[in-house]
Amino acid sequence: MNVLYLNGPVQNGPFTLAERPGKATGIRAAEALNALLDVGPVPHLWNTVTLAGDLRHRGAPNRETVGRHEQEERAITAKYAPGEAPASGILTDTAPTVAALALEMTERLLRNGALALTPTAVRLCARCGHMTGSGAHTCRACGHHASRSHTRPLLIWDRPPGTPVLARDDFHAHQARPPHHLLTIAHNVPQRLILSRTRDHGISLAPLGLDGLVLDPRAGVHIAVLAAAARYNAGQPVMTVTENAAANVAAYGVLFRRHNGTRLRYALHGRIPYDDTAALQRLCEVHRVSPAQRELFLTWFLPLCSLHLRAGITHAQLPGLLKFWRRAHLARPDTPGSDVSAELRRRVAAGDMRWVMEARTLSRATPDYPHGFTKQPEGAT
Repeated sequence: MNVLYLNGPVQNGPFTLAERPGKATGIRAAEALNALLDVGPVPHLWNTVTLAGDLRHRGAPNRETVGRHEQEERAITAKYAPGEAPASGILTDTAPTVAALALEMTERLLRNGALALTPTAVRLCARCGHMTGSGAHTCRACGHHASRSHTRPLLIWDRPPGTPVLARDDFHAHQARPPHHLLTIAHNVPQRLILSRTRDHGISLAPLGLDGLVLDPRAGVHIAVLAAAARYNAGQPVMTVTENAAANVAAYGVLFRRHNGTRLRYALHGRIPYDDTAALQRLCEVHRVSPAQRELFLTWFLPLCSLHLRAGITHAQLPGLLKFWRRAHLARPDTPGSDVSAELRRRVAAGDMRWVMEARTLSRATPDYPHGFTKQPEGAT
């Protein structure tokens, strides 16, 4: 196996996937593409190393009996409706396999001089000791305004002059023409990046001598994808991610997108206007779309379409997309989903998503029901 699609780890905030279906776009797109490639279920990836999570735990009434790690596990479980937990399981950015890989990669980067443990002057909150950065800022952990200067060893990447944090070949094949602003990120990223953070939860850097610090989660989300790919011996993992997410994490992933011949690339997807559920329901009723067809349209076709319409799908586009989808669905062969051609698999592996707007190809690719954690319609086998 070579190409494997994996979702960019979803930040584990206070929501469910039923409430915020757009959060599952990358998961659903990856599952649909892997199914077309005849790849079995892959884990859903979640980002649990967040300051917001630390604050929720500190303020929780049961914080004495429910630990920080257990809080994250419970929150992820609650994201899924009963009976819809992914058959492929969950992988978080602090799972033991991810943590082991992170330390292995970090130690190697320290040995070869790409990273360094460098005494660095930073600002610490005068009240709680949270590292607020190199400047005097209000503490995001406790809200205190005063900080003090402190010099201590930190995990540092001093980027060589002229080294970009993002290039065209960091995007998957046919997506190698990303929005221009993403390629100019390097101009807004400091030459020195601090890759260690103060968090209550994360991949501890204590084995490297950095007690009380964890690996920056923006590096960790890349390592989670590499760890998942290693399970499948996939040399070309592709992370489904929005433009904004790529812009936020790319610089911190530069040194963590390659490992032992494996090369991680990004596949950009746009946002889907799931917010107006009443309008979507009316639209389906007007076009006489059955509940099963509606489920496929919302959770299979639109996530795939979002990889083609990377700027995002608008409300105005939904009626036209639904009409097109319905025509393609009605034209399915007698054994839908069973006639995926070698050419379509080649295009899927290459990241060429133009096929989703080709009615004949789409009709032959459409499954009976969405893959992954979505419940099967009654009677499906």
